[in-house]
Amino acid sequence: MSEAQNQPVFSIEKIYVKDLSLEIPNAPQAFLEREAPTVDIQLHHNSTSVEDGVYQTVLTVTVTAKIKDRTLFLVEAAQAGIFVARNIPAQEIEAVLGIACPNILFPYVREVVSDVVTRAGFPPVMLNPVNFEAIYQQQRESQPAAEQPAVQIITPTVSH
Repeated sequence: MSEAQNQPVFSIEKIYVKDLSLEIPNAPQAFLEREAPTVDIQLHHNSTSVEDGVYQTVLTVTVTAKIKDRTLFLVEAAQAGIFVARNIPAQEIEAVLGIACPNILFPYVREVVSDVVTRAGFPPVMLNPVNFEAIYQQQRESQPAAEQPAVQIITPTVSH
């Protein structure tokens, strides 16, 4: 085996919307509201092995806008990517899947959410940047080393 075949490889095979939903349970009254809604944003991501050296990472964002107890809209977008990660040490693959992959997917899911909310007739929701490295480090520190799997499924929650 040549040295070139042992070089670490990380590439994007495909980026796609895996799932997308929009609910406007109180339409048309929702469009007559003058009060500013409270917006809750939940963010989750996980990675699974598809085949040797190939992984799927899914970044899911759920945005719920409410006025008091009435939901104006709920958008859930799952942005996925298929990534090739070969010849990367096992201890580093977790960081690639927990930091690099969500960082690549975030701009795409941000655009999908903004577009869907706008097309639904509401002002756009712009997701603030997310520090996936800090979330990853926080998760690593909160879990004892013995419990950390080889490929970690990471599901952080961020509320705004």
